[in-house]
Amino acid sequence: MHLFRQPQKAHELATSWQASRQTIGFVPTMGCLHEGHMSLVKAAREHCDRVVVSIFVNPLQFGKNEDFGSYPRPFARDVEMCKAVGVDMIFHPDRAEFYPRNFRTRIESGSIGKLYCGKSRPGFFDGILTVVNILFNIIKPSQAYFGEKDFQQLHLIKQLVRDFRIPTKVIGMPIVREASGLAMSSRNEYLKDDQRAAALCLSRALKLAQTAYREGDTNGLSLMRKVEEFLRTESAFSFDYAQIVDETTLDLITGEISRPARLLLAGYMGSAPRIRLIDNDTVNR
Repeated sequence: MHLFRQPQKAHELATSWQASRQTIGFVPTMGCLHEGHMSLVKAAREHCDRVVVSIFVNPLQFGKNEDFGSYPRPFARDVEMCKAVGVDMIFHPDRAEFYPRNFRTRIESGSIGKLYCGKSRPGFFDGILTVVNILFNIIKPSQAYFGEKDFQQLHLIKQLVRDFRIPTKVIGMPIVREASGLAMSSRNEYLKDDQRAAALCLSRALKLAQTAYREGDTNGLSLMRKVEEFLRTESAFSFDYAQIVDETTLDLITGEISRPARLLLAGYMGSAPRIRLIDNDTVNR
C-alpha cells in the first residue's frame, strides 16, 4: 500500500494507473474511520481496479467555534484498517502543501448549500466542495463513494460533478448503523454512554415519521411538526432542524407528499464541545 503526503506524488501514481487503463475507486474521508467508511472502501474494492482513500481533516469546512482542533485523528489505526481491506493508496496530504499560502479560490455551493446544515454552518458546504474538487483533480477517480448519512453533501457533490463536467461517477451508499440504530459517525467517539443513549432519539424520530406516514399522515408540514415535538422531549438533545425534502431536488415539502421524500435531521449533544449529529431516511418507503 502506498502512502503519500505530497499531492504531486499521489497524482503521478494515479495517472500511471489510468494510463494502463485501470479504474480508480476513491473514498474521501477526514479519518477516524469506522464501518461506514469501510462499506465505501469495500464497494470501491469490488468495482474498481485500484482503491484510494484520502485522510484529511479539511479546515475549510469548520466554523470558528467548531471542533477542528479536537477532531479525532487516530491515523495509525486508520492505516491498519485500510491495509486490512486492500486499499492501494492512502493520500494523507500535508495541509501546507494542500492549501499553500497563496490559495484563494473557493467553490460556492449555491442556494441549496445555504439551507439545512448550510444554514446552521455558513460556508460549510463551500469548504466541502472546494476540497472535493481539489481531491478529484489530484486523483482523477473513475468512481467516488460517499455515504448517504451526509445526504445534503452527497446531493451537492453530485451537483458539482454535473456542473463542472467532472468525469467521475459519484455513488451514494446506504447509511451504516450501530446495533442500537445510531448512524455511524466519527463524532460518535465524543459521546459518553448517556449521550449515546440519548442520541437514539434521531433514529426513533425517523421511525416515528415513517409510521405516521403509513398510518395516513402524508402532509410534510404535519410530519415535521410531529418529529420536532418528539425530538424536543429529549432534554439532552439540542434540536437544530427536521426537514422533509424531495430526494432529487432537496426542495422542502410542506404539503402533500407525492414523490420520494427524505427526512433530514440535525442537532447537538453536550455543550463543551457541542457534538453535532445528523441522520436521515426516506419517509414514504
